Amino acid sequence: MIQKLLIANRGEIACRIIRTAREMGIATVAVYSDADAKALHVRSADEAVHIGPSPAAESYLVGERIIAAAKQTGAEAIHPGYGFLSENAGFAQAVIDAGLIWVGPKPASIEAMGLKDAAKERMIAAGVPVTPGYLGEDQSVERLKKEADAIGYPVLIKAVAGGGGKGMRKVDAAADFEAALESCRREAKASFSNDEVLLEKWITSPRHIEVQVFGDSHGNVVHLFERDCSLQRRHQKVIEEAPAPGMDETTREEICAAAVRAAKAVDYEGAGTIEFIADASEGLRADRIFFMEMNTRLQVEHPVTEEITGIDLVEWQLRVASGEPIPLQQEELSIDGWAIEARLYAEDPAKGFLPSTGRLDHLEFVEEGRVETGVEEGDAISPFYDPMVAKLVSWGETRDEAIEGLDAMTAGVEVWPVRTNAGFLNRALNDPDFVMGNLDTGFIGERLDSLVPTGEPDEEVWQTAAAFALFDEDEDTEGSSLSGFRLNAEPRRSVALANGGETRTLSGDGALPEATGLLDAESVIVFDEGMAYDFALSTRGGGHHHAHDGDIIAPMPGKVIAVDVADGDSVTAGQRLMVLEAMKMEHALTAPFDGTVTGLSVSAGSQVQVEAVLAVVEPVEE
Repeated sequence: MIQKLLIANRGEIACRIIRTAREMGIATVAVYSDADAKALHVRSADEAVHIGPSPAAESYLVGERIIAAAKQTGAEAIHPGYGFLSENAGFAQAVIDAGLIWVGPKPASIEAMGLKDAAKERMIAAGVPVTPGYLGEDQSVERLKKEADAIGYPVLIKAVAGGGGKGMRKVDAAADFEAALESCRREAKASFSNDEVLLEKWITSPRHIEVQVFGDSHGNVVHLFERDCSLQRRHQKVIEEAPAPGMDETTREEICAAAVRAAKAVDYEGAGTIEFIADASEGLRADRIFFMEMNTRLQVEHPVTEEITGIDLVEWQLRVASGEPIPLQQEELSIDGWAIEARLYAEDPAKGFLPSTGRLDHLEFVEEGRVETGVEEGDAISPFYDPMVAKLVSWGETRDEAIEGLDAMTAGVEVWPVRTNAGFLNRALNDPDFVMGNLDTGFIGERLDSLVPTGEPDEEVWQTAAAFALFDEDEDTEGSSLSGFRLNAEPRRSVALANGGETRTLSGDGALPEATGLLDAESVIVFDEGMAYDFALSTRGGGHHHAHDGDIIAPMPGKVIAVDVADGDSVTAGQRLMVLEAMKMEHALTAPFDGTVTGLSVSAGSQVQVEAVLAVVEPVEE
């Protein structure tokens, strides 16, 4: 058995691996960048080694430094987690060549499944059904456009080296193809250093179904049943569950058997996921489920599989990497109950899901359920990495029970001043179609207006804020830190509060009895159903700065990767002015109204800070 393990990752997955390793008596080594010097995974490990500056390209993606850290600390093995170098065959081989144990599949298996076009050809040979499309070597715009026209719109462009929703574009009409291809290739080049793409027919009523597989060095391969990951936003998973709603036993057996064949076709070892796209227009049927890709690593959503099988997948990974066989045979594995996971991100749905960074002055979860996180109160969400705060996981005897548990978990999230998507998640869980299991990958996009909270408090929240302020008015609130409390007494008198430019004088009557909040000398924060509402105590000062309406402001630190206009250009409302890349995503900045561009201060390649004025759009004179 491995005695000392280095985790080549950060955040919640590093903390998750450390926890299992400690339970197995395995010493752990963390690695960290400048930004993560005081991170929870660093504090949790037995040892920690600094590997470089904050940008991932200069730290977590530098394989030589990670291997050197393992050698320096005497670690025998490296676990890559997910993301970063987890599916990099070259890094896996370098780890092995250095005489270390790679906790993952063979480099040849990663390579075989790493490029989507080659993987599909291999799956066809193994008898695994694949989606109709184009996998050719001719990557010219002309050929790709011709093939897309032949497949028929809508069509999906996918980076052959893609993953995590990156390098993927749906194209609804021929006229949009070339622009979508350019954007897809640019993102793929930046994310994977490979801008080649493939084309797939867009599936009607698509469901994203994936199967957890596990192999060992003794020739054994098993599956641990399926997960449904259909709730996605911009091709990135938001809520996942296991098993899949509406999956009958016959279809389950066929899809899981296909997944095992896929894993055996590449001599697979360790944890992996076979991802399928299902045409669910007539329910889930085996003859309408097609192979998409294989993820040769542990998945973000692996906890739901653990919850319904009772298996610790990280423990299995470490045992198999140590040369042991898979602990259980297929007939010993079964499904118990239902599990649902929601990804809690530091982002603001009311502002187009822009990432929200900064210090977590207040962070609290309900006691029920399973919380996987890489942060604690007082830590910070960095602009350099994925803005995940936590994964919230609920198990129940039935799907309804699991939903009820996750409903309570998302509703009870308290985070401040960083914004989160908890309210958005809570609304999705309570949507009647979700509760009924009527899902497809368009679920969120079709309901976005109803799922995204406006951020505007209703009457009860206003009253609750007033009740909090009045209940605590005799306390000492002159300090700068927020103090938290739960409402448990009747309010008295009245108080003036301001929110979003509106000021009211209230008594606090009609407050929410179970609401929680924070209070300091200038503000009241009310938490309700996953939302955080900020009220200024107007009699004690406060207020917010408002930029000129035509100022084009950077919503976060990032890099300008495209500028479409020049000073003096006339633009129309909604026209794209430039593209900012930040936190692994592209953000288009557009004209707020018809006007003329002035004061353009950036060009492609410019690094910008949050709230920097990048350009100004002067309105057209009436």
